Amino acid sequence: MKILVVDDDAINRLILQKLFEKDNNLVFTAKNGIEAMEILLRVPGFKLVITDIMMPEMDGIQLLAEIKLNKSVSNIPIIGFTAGDIDYFRKSSLISFDRLLPKPMDFHELFDIAKGFLNKSLN
Repeated sequence: MKILVVDDDAINRLILQKLFEKDNNLVFTAKNGIEAMEILLRVPGFKLVITDIMMPEMDGIQLLAEIKLNKSVSNIPIIGFTAGDIDYFRKSSLISFDRLLPKPMDFHELFDIAKGFLNKSLN
């Protein structure tokens, strides 16, 4: 399945890419929300977006809004993660992430959560 990983930290992008590729997923990566939207609008068929919240140029909250307000990609589930205050981001965002996780994160836990969303898209 096609997954988009968005994070300004190259190491996190690489870890997540390798983790999901082991499960035979096609993984695209972006370093900010602007790159992510360009990919989403250019390449069809994404089943999941995994994004950091605190990024330069376009953060994860702005990306969430852009995705959910764009009819061509609004149905894609979005998992957000942040080193910041999760409760603050839950309250400050008018649109909710499908799941919001704290950093530092357990990459295998994130993988299991993501698999749940991917399995739902198969049904």
